Amino acid sequence: MSNSWLQRYHTQFARTFGANAAFGFWKGRVALYAILRAMDIKEGDEVIMPGYTCVMAVNPIIYLGAKPVFVDIDPKTYNMDPNQVEAKISAQTRLIIAQHTYGIPADMDAILDISRRKGIRVMEDCCLSIGSTIRGKKTGTFGEAAYFSFQWNKPYTSGLGGMALTCNEEIGQRIGELWERETCEPSSKQINLLRLQLMVYRSLIYPKTTALAQETFRTLNKWGLVVGSSQSSEMTPKMESDFFKRMSDMQARAGLRQLSQLDDNLAHRRKMRRLYDELVAQHGWEGPMISPDADPVLVRYPLRVADKAKALQRASAHFVELGSWFECPLHPIETDMSAYGYHEGMCPEADKASREVVNLPCHMRASESTARRSVAFLAKLAKAN
Repeated sequence: MSNSWLQRYHTQFARTFGANAAFGFWKGRVALYAILRAMDIKEGDEVIMPGYTCVMAVNPIIYLGAKPVFVDIDPKTYNMDPNQVEAKISAQTRLIIAQHTYGIPADMDAILDISRRKGIRVMEDCCLSIGSTIRGKKTGTFGEAAYFSFQWNKPYTSGLGGMALTCNEEIGQRIGELWERETCEPSSKQINLLRLQLMVYRSLIYPKTTALAQETFRTLNKWGLVVGSSQSSEMTPKMESDFFKRMSDMQARAGLRQLSQLDDNLAHRRKMRRLYDELVAQHGWEGPMISPDADPVLVRYPLRVADKAKALQRASAHFVELGSWFECPLHPIETDMSAYGYHEGMCPEADKASREVVNLPCHMRASESTARRSVAFLAKLAKAN
């Protein structure tokens, strides 16, 4: 693999973060699984994580026989509330996963303080965060390891894909051994379908076409005609036989292209956040709370609405790109949360956010006019209510 596109991607990604090592996987959740294995998370161990996340981030914990322990969020930052973490720690707690929700940096000072006092490891979930910083230090470099996702709706995309990143030499060595020894290759069919989907995405997906494209994609995914971000079999706590897949060279080439454009991507997202902040303030609404020490790069801009279902329905009809993350505390809405030990009321702020929060686009194809049109649409909807 010494001269492959994938090896170049590993090297370049690690260099971007000043990290020791990076390893590419088929999806972000696979990178998470690799890190958990490298950290020797096993049956009976407990892993603390926010109760406002994607179920795909919970599955790898279940696959290893460990137990996810859900912590409620701060309603203003949408990140795990560190004041509630300590109460959830037990003799079996081995790891805290700090998720940077929507790209808003988690309170790493507080989480790392708990980690040091209690002797518990910290990993970062950077699936929604690339480029965000705290006092100039990049998210993804605070914990012992971090994982990233490059799926369609992430900060940048290679169609599918994930990366495990670490500054810890021992963890890097263990992930490398697992990557070489145990991962399987994606099939030619999967790679070719993904290549075709990337071509379609680059040609046809714009803010006004997103809603229709998503509905079409979900239908084709159910029929098995596209390589989906999530298959129905992944909505259960049962690991598929070919789950532990490495990234393909095709994804690596797409990822390297995205990395070469990263500075422009981050600058655009920062500009979009500032614009949304201004537009939201003009209507007297409350946007996400950002620490003065943080410089977030948002994947989407979260905003609360009075009637989320109506807002999403009307947005689709008016060709306004409006996201639904997170539809429930363990997104997506189809998740049987009881199978993961989650029940309504366990994380009341996460339950409430799931009912109220929509999100607005910050990606490279969203413009100033996109932002103004999106906020104007929500303002009109609010008046109608």
